[in-house]
Amino acid sequence: MRSFLLRIWEIDSLRLALDTLFKLSLAALLSGVIGYEREHSHRPAGFRTHILVAVGSALVMATSFYLFEAYKGETNMDPTRLGAQVISGIGFLGAGTILREGFSVKGLTTAASLWAVSCIGLAVGGGFYAGAIVGTVVIYITLNLLKKVVIHGGTGQTLYIEIEDIAWAAPEIGNIIKRFGANLHALEILYADDDDKRKKGDTVVLKATIFIGKDNALELILESIRNLDGVLDLYVD
Repeated sequence: MRSFLLRIWEIDSLRLALDTLFKLSLAALLSGVIGYEREHSHRPAGFRTHILVAVGSALVMATSFYLFEAYKGETNMDPTRLGAQVISGIGFLGAGTILREGFSVKGLTTAASLWAVSCIGLAVGGGFYAGAIVGTVVIYITLNLLKKVVIHGGTGQTLYIEIEDIAWAAPEIGNIIKRFGANLHALEILYADDDDKRKKGDTVVLKATIFIGKDNALELILESIRNLDGVLDLYVD
């Protein structure tokens, strides 16, 4: 025990504390950018979850290098072993975000973003700051800008449908979209605090992302949905 305490004091405590503070703060900042995008997109894992994953990963990596420096010359310990366990162990969080979605298999992108921010945390913890910053930029562009290209580019459309009875209306809406040759990419429920597309009273807002196959299909789909019983309003984004 005494030998262990002496090794701790051999390392500059102040320098170590400042270095750790910088690494964890940078990991929180970079992952917060990704987490904010996921939170803004109303994903199951959002701002705080992404920050916790990255800060934890950075702390694990910083701990690995600390132990390596403390026991240098006395052991052949690999400082990357703890980091490798983070990469493999993050899967349980990703699985939770995938299983949480209702109408279809979703959450794969959020699961991937959790895994990616764990890698950002490892990069920061290992001192590879340039890689962490560039990685954050690339991940953010992929999640935010490329999502807009996929949805809005070409024939992609997003519908916000305010309804009274989700159990009856959701299957009918899906049938209408298929009837006119469009592809239903995603269908999800929005809650009262989601952007400005808010439900009124006891109503529900469905967000449907569709891809149109024919030029006049969108007009026919919108008209048919508006004529359904229980549909109160319809927004097109």
